[in-house]
Amino acid sequence: MKQVKKQEDKVRVNENIRAKELRLISNDGKLIGIVDIREALDIAEKSGMDLVEISPKANPPVCKIIDYGKYKYEQQKREKKNKKKQHVINVKEVRFRPHTDTHDIETKVRKIREFIENGDRVKISIMFRGREMAHQEMGMETMQHVISLIDDIAKIDKAPRQEGRFLTAYLAAKK
Repeated sequence: MKQVKKQEDKVRVNENIRAKELRLISNDGKLIGIVDIREALDIAEKSGMDLVEISPKANPPVCKIIDYGKYKYEQQKREKKNKKKQHVINVKEVRFRPHTDTHDIETKVRKIREFIENGDRVKISIMFRGREMAHQEMGMETMQHVISLIDDIAKIDKAPRQEGRFLTAYLAAKK
């Protein structure tokens, strides 16, 4: 069983830093310069803080003298803030048939309006069965009718196209 390393494990601290020389930054943000690892560890220990590898891929690696616990806390806060800003867009699918009755279409259009008002994208699918494949123009008429009923709040994201036995189109809210 493999163990997955977390982001915190990738950051090397104090004796775990492998480089012999490193570019050192003090706790107030001033560049000290390129120093030996032992000297950097002594400076960090005297200040009562940790030596944290900030940029391991640089040549030489960049390390900073900071409180590691505070550093981890700030990272977690930053990640939480970024996660709050993310907006997940869901795609809801509504299926029709070429001969769907007008009342059923109106009911499904109400549901589509609800989805779009909630900020979701909507995939409209018209499913063909058996001999209906010979009359795909009826499915396109149904699709155009549905789109015309909701064009006041939605725009076509992807135009209607045939995908096997389905005619699909994607709709999103107008901005």
